[in-house]
Amino acid sequence: MTDEARRVEVSQDGDIAVITLDSPPVNALSTALRRRLLDAIATANDDPTVRAIVLTGAGRGFSGGADITEFTHPPQAPTLHDLLDRIEGSPKPVVAALHGMTLGGGLETALACHYRVAVPSAKVGLPEVKLGLLPGAGGTQRLPRLVGPEAALEIITSGAPVGAEAALAQGLLDAVVDETDLRGGAVAFARRIADNLPLPRVRDRDDKVAAFRGKREIFDAFRKANARRFRGFDAPGVCIEAVQAACDLPFEAGMARERSMFAALLGGQQSAAQRHAFFAERQAAKTPDIPETTPTLPIRRVGIIGAGTMGGGIAMVFLNVGLPVTIVEREGDALERGTAAIRGHFEATARKGRLKPGDVETRMNLLTGALDLAALADCDLIIEAVFERMDVKKDVFAKLDRIARADAILASNTSYLDIDAIAAATSRPHQVIGLHFFSPANVMRLMEVVRGAKTAKPVIATAMKLAKTIGKVAVLVGVGHGFVGNRMLAARQREANKLIIEGAMPWDVDRVLYDFGLPMGPFAMADLAGLDLGWTKEESSRSTIRDILCAMDRRGQKNGRGFYDYDETRKATPSRIVETVILDFSAQAGVTRRAISDAEILERCIYPMINEGAKILDEKIASRASDIDVVWLNGYGWPLYRGGPMHYADQIGLDHILERLKAFEAEQGADFKPAALLERLVSQGKRFHEV
Repeated sequence: MTDEARRVEVSQDGDIAVITLDSPPVNALSTALRRRLLDAIATANDDPTVRAIVLTGAGRGFSGGADITEFTHPPQAPTLHDLLDRIEGSPKPVVAALHGMTLGGGLETALACHYRVAVPSAKVGLPEVKLGLLPGAGGTQRLPRLVGPEAALEIITSGAPVGAEAALAQGLLDAVVDETDLRGGAVAFARRIADNLPLPRVRDRDDKVAAFRGKREIFDAFRKANARRFRGFDAPGVCIEAVQAACDLPFEAGMARERSMFAALLGGQQSAAQRHAFFAERQAAKTPDIPETTPTLPIRRVGIIGAGTMGGGIAMVFLNVGLPVTIVEREGDALERGTAAIRGHFEATARKGRLKPGDVETRMNLLTGALDLAALADCDLIIEAVFERMDVKKDVFAKLDRIARADAILASNTSYLDIDAIAAATSRPHQVIGLHFFSPANVMRLMEVVRGAKTAKPVIATAMKLAKTIGKVAVLVGVGHGFVGNRMLAARQREANKLIIEGAMPWDVDRVLYDFGLPMGPFAMADLAGLDLGWTKEESSRSTIRDILCAMDRRGQKNGRGFYDYDETRKATPSRIVETVILDFSAQAGVTRRAISDAEILERCIYPMINEGAKILDEKIASRASDIDVVWLNGYGWPLYRGGPMHYADQIGLDHILERLKAFEAEQGADFKPAALLERLVSQGKRFHEV
């Protein structure tokens, strides 16, 4: 039997044909699978002993949807539309039997079936919007007819899966069957309805959409209510238009509109960026020089040094997945505050319904507090989350070296410092690694895994595997000040601070970067973090605007005044006081202020980041340009629809970026000197993602 033939299994249970998709890992609806499935349906329809057909999936779920790798190639027959038309037009009833995840084209296939049943644990969804697309095989036309446009709008524009019970209540499913016997339950259902005529086709239904016909104001209201969630993205608005078309147009006309909209999105830059991000995240999990067969170390207990905001957040990450944690502080009061904050977070989560009340105690019972590093002696992984100073970290690691088991992994949460220098404080540098969590650690998805010069491959493999366990997106990076994310951020911060001295105001810079798609600009971000982070009055030199503001007790959101003034709801307004400070600072520095365009602000903030990314690639601190994109997408709020800074650079053209950097270098000096890699790529006509 060929590989293609094994993709679909056909069997018979009495008078019911059972067709099983079997194309691991997710039964993606590739051309080969579609072709074999069409043949199987035709065979079942031609068999006079078959009264009905059950369509189900092997493995983890019914189907994860279309084969995304085919999106960049011309469609091959039979298309998914061809397949669904054949299923919907079957003279014998077709029952979709769902378990696990049924997503995208998988759900569209189920919608084309005459009936749908599922086990209670099943989930269904249309996540195409997350790839900058809409469901392009009838999802926007069939789903509103089945569940109503209001429910369809939420499912389609969020991309979030819906559980079986909710799907049954909405009318998406016809029945929920025994969790342990999907096949038996589906076959029994198929036998009961085998003679029901005419066959129900979703395309023929009108009862759920008729009341919304011509009611554009309903769709406009949904768009307005979700404006913040949809900000900057093209696909959600197009999805809304497509659902409205399901209400206003006959089915075939609506399908034609959907296909046209899908093609336009597929050919756009946003979908290309979002599909790039999808594959980049999966690529980041693969380390070029560490085979998948590399042995990993068991992690049964985790130790954390520091119970502050970062240490507490890291502790919650492990407690959430059932790993015992020992957290150590120097003072009892600090330990008590830290553990109380952890409990408080879990209790707040439970109040919001995201945890069961009993789950709070389950997690807290896994947490042990201690005031002595010796309590970490039996831990498999110890993470240091203390003050960001090299002498402090070296002292901690020297002590750990004497306490921890020989096979324990010693990790630093440093965001800037040299892992090799930290490892040198121990007798086991091969067991030392950087695990840079992002704040708040229990929320942010990114974790930079920093490999030192002597870090052992099993230690790296363990860290990368552990990231999946705790729900993090891990990117392996090398040693260098600021690693990847913070090193590039520093280039942006440098230019932002120069811009406000030359003529812009903080709110000008923040507005431009917010409009670009970032969640906030550098000065709003500084206010949120606290302007006095790392600042001390004794060491103040008043040599920077931030230094002056701190000396004026303008600390940011925490005390209602920073670069901005804040009201009691933390709503920001530009500060006249800060404007005066900046104007005075410019005058004292001998700077003649000038008008600075939005275009210059954007280029001066973004292009130096890209230039720094090129240096990072050249220095092998990142393995791939796409790894840099993953860091910025998951750790710094880079807009998903722009695909990451290196993908964005490839989209707008490296020759253009090089030209602008050279122009800025002539005006501003060496801060803009183009990276050698950037110059090489332009001369070779290549892009970053060809490195």
